[in-house]
Amino acid sequence: MGSRDLPPLGTKSEAPDGAFPEAFRTQLDLLMQMRRDVRRFRRDPVDEAVLARCLNAIQLAPSVGLSEPWRILRIDSDAARDAALKNFEKANAEALAGYSGERATRYADLKLSGMREAPVQLAIYCDDDTAQGHGLGAATMPEMRRYSVVTAITLFWLALRAEGLGLGWVSVLDPDQLSRDLQVPTGWHLIGYFCIGLPEELHDSPELERLGWETRQNSLSIETR
Repeated sequence: MGSRDLPPLGTKSEAPDGAFPEAFRTQLDLLMQMRRDVRRFRRDPVDEAVLARCLNAIQLAPSVGLSEPWRILRIDSDAARDAALKNFEKANAEALAGYSGERATRYADLKLSGMREAPVQLAIYCDDDTAQGHGLGAATMPEMRRYSVVTAITLFWLALRAEGLGLGWVSVLDPDQLSRDLQVPTGWHLIGYFCIGLPEELHDSPELERLGWETRQNSLSIETR
């Protein structure tokens, strides 16, 4: 969309209720539909300027008490990547051992990491000990700092997809071992390990659904109390 379609930041929308144009809302809905957890990457390098734009989306995220507790490590060295990959492979083997029969066969067929191919890899942490924000909103619910990081990752994810890039969230890991390998401060808590790059192919449905691992619910259930 051109710059004339949306008002500059800090100005009022022409719409009386502040809503964005319908065309924008349609594109936003498409963006969310096409956001996928990518496991299959091309090895092409990611443009650094594009990656920087996407990372800037993190700074737009809300955070409890304005604590901005996200801490980002770029995993570039062979040693760090090898440690992370070995961590995944060990955790993946242990997870496979927890299944049996057809479910084990299906699990073994899943590609749960793009760590061998993805050109950009990040470990994103929450700094539970941050003094920023002075504890506002986190005294009764300290986990809100971690939720804030997840919110920032979601914005980053959408920004990547808008640029034609994919993100894969690797959760089959031993977080404590990874933290030791990366030598992070003791107050940091791993939120996720992320593979980023150009996807081999695009889909509007989850891969786990396409491979028959699980069926996505078609409707949202809301209970009243």
